[in-house]
Amino acid sequence: MKLSIEALAAHGGFVSRQAVEKNIKWTHEGQEFTATVNVLPLSYVTAKSDIIARQIDGDPLAGRIACCIVNDDGTPVFTVADITGEADPERGPLNAPLTNELLRVIGEASSLGKLPASSPTKMKSGTSSSSTASAGTRSRKRKAPSATQSS
Repeated sequence: MKLSIEALAAHGGFVSRQAVEKNIKWTHEGQEFTATVNVLPLSYVTAKSDIIARQIDGDPLAGRIACCIVNDDGTPVFTVADITGEADPERGPLNAPLTNELLRVIGEASSLGKLPASSPTKMKSGTSSSSTASAGTRSRKRKAPSATQSS
């Protein structure tokens, strides 16, 4: 494929700003909760957010959640301060199970961790994908001189 806007558009090079609806489940103090969230797939916008967060010593994970979790009209549900707890210290930060669930559905909506259908299959345990032909010969270590005295 020759790189062009048209070719990229035809082959998934651009990410729709259309949110994907996902169901999440998390627990807090032994109680289970469920919710439906709208998730924007990762894109240039989130990559830029990640870089900016690193440059200003911000929180890239909070930035990613704030950028990707949106309401029905595409407006972010959270600010970074909501996620980290700085917006309301009494309320505190998001709990770990909820944070993990939000990051999980962001990954799902972005097809992270999925292998393309044409990718090679995994090798069986104990096999190696490296060739022994390029390994060359083993180098020989010189033996250290003996510590015993000769007579």
